[in-house]
Amino acid sequence: MTSLLGALNTASSSPARVLRCRNCSAEFPLIAVHACAECFGPLEVGYDADALASVTREQIEAGPQNIWRYAPLLPVGQNPDDRVTLNPGLTPLVRADRLAEAIGLNAPLWVKDDSANPTHSFKDRVVSLALTAAKGLGYNAVACASTGNLANSVAAHAARVGWQATVFIPSDLEPSKILASAIYNPRLVAVEGSYDDVNRLTSELQEDEAFESTAFVNQNVRPYYAEGSKTLGYEVAEQLGWRLPAQVVVPIASGSLLTKIDKAFSELIKGGLVAESPWRVFGAQSAGCSPVYAAFAEGHDVVRPVKPTGIAKSLNIGNPADGPYVLDAVRRTGGSIAAVSDDEIRDGIRLLAETTGIFGETAGGVTVAVLKKLVASGELDPNAETVIFNTGEGLKTADAVENQVGPTHRIAPSLRGAREAGLLS
Repeated sequence: MTSLLGALNTASSSPARVLRCRNCSAEFPLIAVHACAECFGPLEVGYDADALASVTREQIEAGPQNIWRYAPLLPVGQNPDDRVTLNPGLTPLVRADRLAEAIGLNAPLWVKDDSANPTHSFKDRVVSLALTAAKGLGYNAVACASTGNLANSVAAHAARVGWQATVFIPSDLEPSKILASAIYNPRLVAVEGSYDDVNRLTSELQEDEAFESTAFVNQNVRPYYAEGSKTLGYEVAEQLGWRLPAQVVVPIASGSLLTKIDKAFSELIKGGLVAESPWRVFGAQSAGCSPVYAAFAEGHDVVRPVKPTGIAKSLNIGNPADGPYVLDAVRRTGGSIAAVSDDEIRDGIRLLAETTGIFGETAGGVTVAVLKKLVASGELDPNAETVIFNTGEGLKTADAVENQVGPTHRIAPSLRGAREAGLLS
């Protein structure tokens, strides 16, 4: 397998230089590996600081209307011909005044609505980077373990370029998410177990010779995959007029999304793209799967795995890989983490829809419900500008609220029927 440094950096076009261990700081070439050979810690992309600092606002603003406007800040994709992508990004940042009023916020509240991406979740960002990296590394087949949204995106991206995709999902996944993967005709493998069982299986399969030419997006090319989440942080800053919000509330599954948004804010300051200002990071989990919240509440640095339950299946990762790094980001910025029940999640979905016109999936309901809880507890400042993240489309998890909503009236097809129902004065 080639190195990305050789395949894509021949003219030093990418700022990526190494893979670096987040635990011991050991460095490795830009190859398909996600765990440190020294301490087994997770690897992430290390960049040339001077290259990042040379990027200007004008350069970004002149770029395409998608995540690739930030290509000079990313490890792959500087050449458009190298990209394997559905061109996601530049999703709406929606001013949510009515939601703010309902919750008790006195400062601007914004919803970053990533349901507007091509397969209707933020996963299109990370998959675009993962498959672009995979192409540069010589792969032409792809696989993943998924709670649903990732499977949808991997299958769609693979279909666009004609690659074989094999996606592994828990067998009890929401039917709409199964459909949203199956429509692209991948090898769709339903595993009788939780996401953590699926993830363990794929980690074993990637070592088998039958998959030696396959890129596993959230395993052997995970360092590149994870960097796609930074584009959410970049976009929020740009859409706010090149400044950082005071507070963000981010749903937690593996924890990578939260840590990469935090990383994006740091990079923007270091590169001089935004003025230095403090921000606080808050995490949102479902009570049915809240190992990071439990560690935070108990003051631990280690996240103890749990068996997931509850309706927020896209967040149901009982052993989150980035859990410790979430704790670090939240504590370092002065934020907090909260968890909410299934009923609170349903209420959050409805409140978001009724006040903003955004129908979010269960993860969005978790985020809104946690926002409400943090305001009520005084942990989140009601007088500070806040951004929350809706990561997916509500129609993918419609079963969560389908028994709570429906027709408000049933009438005969006549004026009399309308009058009797109180629809006419």
